[in-house]
Amino acid sequence: MSNDLDTELDTDETAIDPQETETINLITAVNRTLHQEMDRDESIRLLGYDIGPLGGVYRGTEGLLAEFGDKRVIDTPLSENGIIGTAVGMAMRGERPVPEIQFMGFFYPAFGQFMYAVVKMYKRTGGALELPMTIRIPYGGGVKALEYHQESTETYFIHTPGVRVICASTPAQTKGLLAASIRTVDPVIFLEPKKIYRGVDEPVPTAAYTLPLNKARIVQTGSDVTVLTWGAMVQQAQAAATDVDADVEIVDLRSLSPLDIETILDSVSKTGRCVVFHEARRTLGLGAELSALINEYALDRLKAPIKRATGYDVHFPGHDIEDDYLPDDDRVRYAIEAVMSYEF
Repeated sequence: MSNDLDTELDTDETAIDPQETETINLITAVNRTLHQEMDRDESIRLLGYDIGPLGGVYRGTEGLLAEFGDKRVIDTPLSENGIIGTAVGMAMRGERPVPEIQFMGFFYPAFGQFMYAVVKMYKRTGGALELPMTIRIPYGGGVKALEYHQESTETYFIHTPGVRVICASTPAQTKGLLAASIRTVDPVIFLEPKKIYRGVDEPVPTAAYTLPLNKARIVQTGSDVTVLTWGAMVQQAQAAATDVDADVEIVDLRSLSPLDIETILDSVSKTGRCVVFHEARRTLGLGAELSALINEYALDRLKAPIKRATGYDVHFPGHDIEDDYLPDDDRVRYAIEAVMSYEF
């Protein structure tokens, strides 16, 4: 993975004109970004199953086939291995492919291409070949879908060197992070929390802009406890923070790999308490790595052990008990109260 981002990725978040906005949801932000980036750069190609006439199962690519034609919006067979392998070839010849995998649980057939080609090409060629490709993946539960449609196994990607793993939590974050992902020379796994595709509307700048791919976002500042989270769980953390007797700082990681270690440690060192909140299963989830990181470098600042509020160590259940499985504001509220009441 390259150490440097493209020079076009230097937009200052505070410099975005708030007057020129439209109020849209997260999946519409995806669509707007893809349209603007394809209009800006003719080397960008979209490919994936059902992304053409249907416009994607969630309509993320709606209207793009009519606008850009079937040479740039490529409706593929249902072959995730073929989709990723083809995207690798495109990137090797100088194009910027943006493949879509309909659901995270469908990515597993493509894991060979991911492990052997996507993440190792830069290293194995001594930096001679870069793979500027952004793999869009809707992930997580919350939509009462079927088996393999609700996975939150981002750990598989985070564990693998050579790829950036980015996750957006709001429409405005989505637009800036997706544009930056498409423009960087690195391969990117871009995770989209489908539970909130249409769950929140907010003003989003109409002009194209980018956000940092290696920097966490402080959602709200606080002095008593840090909550580290990402994706759809950010909203749940905000809801919990309004209903606890504590001044809660919420950090939206945004970049799951590489981690913004400085922001994480600065926040936990300030508050002295930490809750890690994620939808993925508990064992070997990113929360375990975050706990280890904090214990290694900020143990002397902790006023209580780190607490994890996560999914359970089971397969994602059927839709009839999905709500019992998914972490919610009650689960993170309990974790916050536990670290606040702890005494050594």
